[in-house]
Amino acid sequence: MPIYEYQCKTCGVRFERVQRFSDDPVKICPECGGEVYRLLQPVGIIFKGSGFYVTDHRSSSSTSSPGKKSFKSESSEKSGSSEGED
Repeated sequence: MPIYEYQCKTCGVRFERVQRFSDDPVKICPECGGEVYRLLQPVGIIFKGSGFYVTDHRSSSSTSSPGKKSFKSESSEKSGSSEGED
């Protein structure tokens, strides 16, 4: 059974109730007897399977990831940096 959270419009008190889906929503505050409304809560999402995380590997036909450098770019950076230091 889900837990629903309510807030009173008059006194502002927040409370929770465990209710069935078929139950009517609470309409009266237990503290002051004022009108209440149901608060909406975010839903937790769990991603399962491949393709959702950065650590998942792509197929070999795909391009390399942005963090990795090819052999050609590393050799050109080394030769460029040694010329500028003289």
